[in-house]
Amino acid sequence: MSNTKIWTKVDYEQDGKQNGWLQLPHSVTRSAYGNIAIPITVIRNGSGPTVLLMAGNHGDEYEGQIALCKLIRELQPGEIQGRVIVLPAANLPAAMAGVRTSPIDEGNLNRSFPGDADGTPTYAIAHYINTVLYPMADLFQDVHSGGSSLQYLPFASMRVGPDAALNDRALSALRAFGAPIGLVWDHSPDQRLSQVAAIGQGLVALGGEFGGGGAVSRRGVAIVERGLRNVLAHAGVIERSRAEGDFDGPTRLMQVKGRDYYVYAPEAGLFEPAVELGAQVRAGELCGHVHFVDNPGRAPERCCFERDGMVICQRHYGRVERGDCVVHLATPFEG
Repeated sequence: MSNTKIWTKVDYEQDGKQNGWLQLPHSVTRSAYGNIAIPITVIRNGSGPTVLLMAGNHGDEYEGQIALCKLIRELQPGEIQGRVIVLPAANLPAAMAGVRTSPIDEGNLNRSFPGDADGTPTYAIAHYINTVLYPMADLFQDVHSGGSSLQYLPFASMRVGPDAALNDRALSALRAFGAPIGLVWDHSPDQRLSQVAAIGQGLVALGGEFGGGGAVSRRGVAIVERGLRNVLAHAGVIERSRAEGDFDGPTRLMQVKGRDYYVYAPEAGLFEPAVELGAQVRAGELCGHVHFVDNPGRAPERCCFERDGMVICQRHYGRVERGDCVVHLATPFEG
């Protein structure tokens, strides 16, 4: 039983469409008995699978937030069999500020699972998702993009977990999503992610990155919109005949397998990339230079790739600090 402090008037067992809020008590000077009101929609029609859809895990990642707002308005109970739970702005304080982490507690929701009912707001949100929403769900999708600091080629994704059968089900759902690229994360630098927690509870868990740079990609929104319909059809929540198919031909499966897929800035300065998104590169080739405008006579520092691969992610900001990721790669999926 969850010991969450979050409450809601939404009834998860009621048929129909309910637009409501998760109320997280938050007492501050301007509102002694106030709440953070996190929007939630539940669409239910009888018995059947439950799909949990989430965006706004990071507040400056917009494609998923827009696509889920559109889905909330468009999807009707009569179209489904089962239940769809939608959190379009999961870390609401971050989403309203348009920043990656919450301005209330600097919390990164995607580094806060399994959460803490008595923790700061971000940890309390993670705890509610982990202990209340995950146990209801059969399939979970958390929609991301590169946020303000990164640009991604758009892809849907899954993460490899310890259960081979669950991995196979996730791979099937990933193919069904129909994104141009399907990325399999076989390396997780952090275990506090929403997907990792969902996998731990036996959910088929998908993610994805559909843009970046703090902008809204029209292509990214369109990929998400189509993909979510495909996933609902794959889960059996809407009729399979209503799946919309691949966005741009068959999904190209890629993977990330280790730390050597990433390139980091060796010094603080201005990063000048030597490659473009989508480029095929070889180990030892130049990734870019870090320039030092405060000491222009100093030779720039070279950044080089540690392995072969395709550039699937690139830093958006020009200014870097030592340790900032400037590029990461993906390679063809090996199965």
